[in-house]
Amino acid sequence: MPMKPRSKMVYGLLLLAWCLVVAWQCEEHVRVVRAAEADLRNRSREISSTLSAVIRAMRFRGGIVQDRLEPVLVELVNQHTNVFNNSRGPLAIILLNTADVPLVATGETNLMTGDSLGEGERWTADTATFVNPMVGASIGQEGETNAVIVFPGLRDLTNSMPLGDRDLMRRGPHPDDGHPPGPDGFFPTNLPETNANGEFIPPPPPPDDGRPRGGDRGGEHRPPWMRWMSAAAYKEVIAHGELHALVLVMSTESVSAARNRDWILRAIIVLFAGLSAAGLGLAWRNISKNSVLQIRLVRASELNSHLKEMNLAAAGLAHETRNPLNIIRGLAQMISRQAEVPDEIREKTRVILDETDKVTAQLTEFINYSRPRELRRARVALPSAVGEVLRTLAGDIEENKIHTEQKGDNLSVEADDQMLRQVLFNLLINAIQAVGSGGTVQIHYYRSLMNEVTLEVRDDGPGVPAERRQEIFKPYFTTHQKGTGLGLAVVQQIVLAHGWEIECLANEPKGAIFRISHLKLMN
Repeated sequence: MPMKPRSKMVYGLLLLAWCLVVAWQCEEHVRVVRAAEADLRNRSREISSTLSAVIRAMRFRGGIVQDRLEPVLVELVNQHTNVFNNSRGPLAIILLNTADVPLVATGETNLMTGDSLGEGERWTADTATFVNPMVGASIGQEGETNAVIVFPGLRDLTNSMPLGDRDLMRRGPHPDDGHPPGPDGFFPTNLPETNANGEFIPPPPPPDDGRPRGGDRGGEHRPPWMRWMSAAAYKEVIAHGELHALVLVMSTESVSAARNRDWILRAIIVLFAGLSAAGLGLAWRNISKNSVLQIRLVRASELNSHLKEMNLAAAGLAHETRNPLNIIRGLAQMISRQAEVPDEIREKTRVILDETDKVTAQLTEFINYSRPRELRRARVALPSAVGEVLRTLAGDIEENKIHTEQKGDNLSVEADDQMLRQVLFNLLINAIQAVGSGGTVQIHYYRSLMNEVTLEVRDDGPGVPAERRQEIFKPYFTTHQKGTGLGLAVVQQIVLAHGWEIECLANEPKGAIFRISHLKLMN
């Protein structure tokens, strides 16, 4: 059945509403993911600010030694959680100078690519890399920055020093210092001593000989292990070690967890929205079908009323037609009994009698078929009812020399007595006409279920082909020359009025079985 325009509009609106819900949930999901990313970004900034404050507090004479800074970074990376939002700390930390060259690196630095060092942030499936500026650098009155300088340790400095400079540090005279080397050939003032806590002990200042100290940095003191360097080399160390930015590699585990939780929530909302839309669609479909069925029911009721009126009119016409036929039959019978009537006229009157009897029988069957079935249920004994019908048909049974057999227990059923006898009469007449002379007709009734009885009429006639076993119950369908075609139709009408079932089956080795089931047993 084609879909109506109103139904198309309703289904389209439901689909549009569901699509809007899907789009809304997708937008909300993106918002939640962005909020989780922003939270991770803010945590990286908080860690950078705290780390900057720690580094500024640790600097000595404008800088901090790499050997003292690395343990702090390692401890921060090794922490499984930090003080910020009770979340996981950074996976790796790299300190960059102004040229974006790593000064100190600790943690899982393999997670960081060279391209990510110059970017503000870089996201991958498992990590997020953030490059934050060093907080706290300021410009002094004389144009000098208040930046933090990362000084190399003594071991790193000597390992990276040319061999000549290393020899000069140990055995040659200091360019700014006239002190001779010690007994072992080393300059005591160039090798800083440490206290019990591992902190450097600044050496005593050299005697004032009128020369500036610290190269081109005025009177500023250098770290003790860097006093041997020239002003240009020391300036290069200052320029290379100026701390500019902090690179943090953060785990995106919190973002992934928030994304997964929110995705499940949005999926459930979309699923329930789809189920709601589908339910509303089915409800609208049922309402539409019910309205169509109600319209059809009203039309069928009108048609049924019209058919009832026509049925009553036809039954009245048949009844009124039967009266003139009785008059015609009576006149023909009276003519045939007169002695002076020629044999030719007497033969024609017999034909009139036969035809009027045939038409009268058809009218009687039609009236029985068209009559409304108003049941008067009562207790009916099957042996008694079957016996009376067999006695009624005794003349036909003896004339055709038919053998009949009645078999069954003494059972009683709930039925309309007259209608049940009419069913038995029509079935037995049909069986007698089918078997012909010398045949056998059996009537069996037995208990099929606890409270049900089955009635069967069997014959050994030619039987009914399988393709015609449903058509024989239709009005005016007959396989006998003398049949009216309404006998089995009347039987089915009475059976259906009682709520029973009737079927035609094959009787082995030959013949037919008419079985009526679901008769209610009366104890």
